[in-house]
Amino acid sequence: MSASPASTLGRGTKTSKASKDHKKPTPAALKGAIQLGIGYAVGNLSSKPDRDVLMQDFSVVESVFLPSEGSNLTPAHHFPDFRLKTYAPLAFRYFRELFGIKPDDYLYSICNEPSSWFYLTSDDEFIIKTVQPKEAEFLQKLLPGYYMNLNQNPRTLLPKFYGLYCIQCGGITVRVVVMNNVLPRAMKMHYKYDLKGSSYKRRASRKERSKPSPTFKDLDFQDMHEGLVFDPDTYSALMKTLQRDCRVLESFKIMDYSLLLGIHVLDRKPLSRGSRCDSRRGQKVLYSTALESIQGNVKDPEPVADDDTLGGIPAKHKDESLLIFLGIIDILQSYRFVKKVEHSWKALVHDGDTVSVHRPSFYADRFLKFMGTTVFKKSHPLRGASSKRKKNSLYAKSVSQEILSPLKEMKEEKKAQSMDNLDGNCKLFLLFMFVFIRNRRASSSTIALDDPLPSLSRSQSDSELDVYLVSHVISIAES
Repeated sequence: MSASPASTLGRGTKTSKASKDHKKPTPAALKGAIQLGIGYAVGNLSSKPDRDVLMQDFSVVESVFLPSEGSNLTPAHHFPDFRLKTYAPLAFRYFRELFGIKPDDYLYSICNEPSSWFYLTSDDEFIIKTVQPKEAEFLQKLLPGYYMNLNQNPRTLLPKFYGLYCIQCGGITVRVVVMNNVLPRAMKMHYKYDLKGSSYKRRASRKERSKPSPTFKDLDFQDMHEGLVFDPDTYSALMKTLQRDCRVLESFKIMDYSLLLGIHVLDRKPLSRGSRCDSRRGQKVLYSTALESIQGNVKDPEPVADDDTLGGIPAKHKDESLLIFLGIIDILQSYRFVKKVEHSWKALVHDGDTVSVHRPSFYADRFLKFMGTTVFKKSHPLRGASSKRKKNSLYAKSVSQEILSPLKEMKEEKKAQSMDNLDGNCKLFLLFMFVFIRNRRASSSTIALDDPLPSLSRSQSDSELDVYLVSHVISIAES
């Protein structure tokens, strides 16, 4: 097994020209190789001592060849020979530990039983998703900043990445990332949305709508819902989390991400129960549910059935009680040259502010505005509670006036007595200033002091002006 800094994550899907002669592996063989490879990588990592993550750890790539007959370092298996690359193994181990994922639980979730291609693990905890070469490369470059952000705040709606691997088998190269699951299968989602905050081509296709569980888009949401209503504390916590996450993505120059939103309507059916739901009760990952991922003093949802809400956030839509599941997805899109050209081209044909591809700062602001005003809304207090709060406010105002009035009188009384308390030197100074100002007035029609005096007409008597001058000098002396 070898380890080296990552210069590239692979540019194509074929390993070499010679490998074209090899028989291509079946999907089942590729799935098995991925599971075996991840199991080997995690097991091998357990022999390495714990230590702090260093900057060079983010660029490390460990490569090992696993022949079907086995070797001194690798087990025998019934899959075709394959090569495994593990990216930043120590950094991803730290991420798993940060979220409380034990190595045994991680291995059991991924390697317990065969699953479907692009699959969700059988215990509902993790998703194993294929990524493009550029996305894998971008993720590895993102890791240092991602590490810093998770250290500051593990409660986030951003994707949680637990591992990045590459399998080369029979001329096929597959890159996979292990990440958190946002929508639990044990809870029926009556509605699913992929929301970006844009309107251009943001309606589900006819083919998508014909699916048993379609994923709708922004314009569909506006047609089907008038907004999801949360209590004030939950709304504030949710929007603060989204704002913080969007600023993080903006700092990384990331855009074109989506909010994956699942809605379970409590009033339609009781919660479905099954073996998969039972496994979810023994949750392995910290901060993995929607309710755990947002900040603030959020009230626990009311007990439903056996009080197993799977971490959904309570909400309302008209008279319906809901559980909301959500997370930000598809963040591996950098605003590179290709995206800039794509936005410029679409802006020529359509309104530039409505297309999904946009500069990161504008994209984040539009995304937050759409979520905070159209998708999520804050419940308003009852009229009785409002009038009571207003009454309390008026009472508090009257009390404050009663407290401040004596203080104001004391201040004015103290100001009135200030001349009586002046010593001889102050009185002499005032007299000098008075004479000086009178002399200046006699020699010039304009009076100049540090503070401008109001203009006085020539018809005003000298005595009126003298009174004004004395009061002005006294105010200067008091200050």
